[in-house]
Amino acid sequence: MRLQAIGKDGTFREYVETPFSGEHLESVLEDWMEKNPGAILEDGELLVVGRQVRTNLNSIIDLLALDRDGNAVVIEFKRGRTPRDTLAQALEYASFVADLDADQIEDVFRTYTSEESAGLADAHREYFKLSPDEAVSFNKEQRIVIVGQNVTEEIRQTSRFLRAKGIRTTCLEFTFFRSDSDEQLLTTNMVVGSEIVGGRRVTAGKASLTTREEFDSRLDGHGRRFFDQLFTYAEDHGFIIYWGYSGFSMNVHVDDMDVVLCYGYPTGSGPGQCLQSVLFRQGGLLFKTPAPEEVARQFRDKAEASGLFRRGGNEAKLIIDRQFSAGEMERILSWLDDLAEAVREHAASA
Repeated sequence: MRLQAIGKDGTFREYVETPFSGEHLESVLEDWMEKNPGAILEDGELLVVGRQVRTNLNSIIDLLALDRDGNAVVIEFKRGRTPRDTLAQALEYASFVADLDADQIEDVFRTYTSEESAGLADAHREYFKLSPDEAVSFNKEQRIVIVGQNVTEEIRQTSRFLRAKGIRTTCLEFTFFRSDSDEQLLTTNMVVGSEIVGGRRVTAGKASLTTREEFDSRLDGHGRRFFDQLFTYAEDHGFIIYWGYSGFSMNVHVDDMDVVLCYGYPTGSGPGQCLQSVLFRQGGLLFKTPAPEEVARQFRDKAEASGLFRRGGNEAKLIIDRQFSAGEMERILSWLDDLAEAVREHAASA
């Protein structure tokens, strides 16, 4: 295959096919695909939730992702030819992932994002632009993707067999090119997976997420008093509650979008019984509005200065381990009022 670039003067500049493995590590390919997950699957985008994920057998999954339906996707990279044991490795990884529940996948996601309270359900909903009444059940199915510069016929044939048996397996072959001026190009070709074999979209209702009743059952007395007041406040102000797998997000609706103000978690969750701001993270003030970073820092600093919140990564975290006085609750809710108003102001200026 010859690949030519056409210059402004109409002359051709040839890109020469180059062995990728001669000068690149597999981690380079991982980097590229991690930043361009839409180029991996035959049927849409992927949300990457983990990289170099260690299994119970001490092996390493290159990339772990979720598709729009919440299915887990195991992605294995090979620089050159795909050895015969490639699919055996991928099946081992998929068998490990199949035993993970939603909370465990959320833990992988938190490690990947370096955010101790990263909410997987909210991140998935935001990434795929799901409607408020559209929910998915995570990890009902597992998918396998093999990416290599030369996917051998043995791997292709076995992958087609797996697809026919209902294990959704995709093989992506890439070709690397370099020009005389050291420009680089990467082309991809789906050699297994473009055909539809037993594919189906699996969605589930809200029963797969936690509920107010389940959430309340995981609170202690301090938590029940606090969150009862918070939910009443949210209802009075028209804020929207979306339930995740262990907690919830509280959102303000502005300009046809929802912006997350905070997350709430019960006892036994990763962050513990707490309220967590969403100023710097996906779905919050900085991601959804053109507000400058200084505004987010001011809100975080104001929360800390109240003596009620503490720093949790970049965010402000309210540990709910005691009963708050009426004055303290007023300061907490006033802070949320001000944050919601800032969201509206900056969204309007976009």
